[in-house]
Amino acid sequence: MGGTDMSVLYGIGLGPGDPELMTLKADRLIRAAAVLAYPAPDTGESFARRIAAGAIRADAVEIPIVIPMRAKRFPAQAVYDAAAAEIGGHLDGGRDVVVLCEGDPFFYGSFMYLHQRLSTAHRVEIVPGVTSMTAVAGVAGRPLCARNEVLSVIPAPLGEAEIAARLEGSGAAVIMKVGRHLPKVRRVVEAAGLMRRAVYVSHASLPEERHVPLADAPDDAPYFSMILIPGEDPYAA
Repeated sequence: MGGTDMSVLYGIGLGPGDPELMTLKADRLIRAAAVLAYPAPDTGESFARRIAAGAIRADAVEIPIVIPMRAKRFPAQAVYDAAAAEIGGHLDGGRDVVVLCEGDPFFYGSFMYLHQRLSTAHRVEIVPGVTSMTAVAGVAGRPLCARNEVLSVIPAPLGEAEIAARLEGSGAAVIMKVGRHLPKVRRVVEAAGLMRRAVYVSHASLPEERHVPLADAPDDAPYFSMILIPGEDPYAA
């Protein structure tokens, strides 16, 4: 990879967590990368780096993008400004940079903040990844939607009334970013009469993976959890 006037910023989707769910292209680019960046919490390890760890070169330059894990400060503009400046310096020097992205770079991915800052001056390539919602459907063993059903993707931090409005008339739904919002979301789903179809999944594709009917889900849900409300049985008459 590389070339002074042809350096590339790669936004690489890693998938939901299982390293074997990385694409062949993602694995190839990571193994070749001399410079990598990835999101990291202000405490603990980077989940993105953990997924890709087996493919990272020992001599690679690593740029952790430390994101404060507090909703009121996100997105942390100064953090992305600094990261974009550091990454841009490598690109200007003719070095390609691989940015590791949990899931898919453009599906609720923080890579979009780097893309916004760097895409006008640098070549950018996106490597799509397996999304968490399709991984969750696989774990639950439930087709997500069929025929002409409409799929709604709903962030759990929304207010109860807005979640309820988006669930109304929805053929299938995925409620993401559940975490501490699980009790609220469960109330909304129950009030909408959708509890029968609702499935709770946490840590999809990882060893600690868990899936149960939403009615049996714990109130204390981890960040990497999701609620799946599949469409009606695709085999029904």
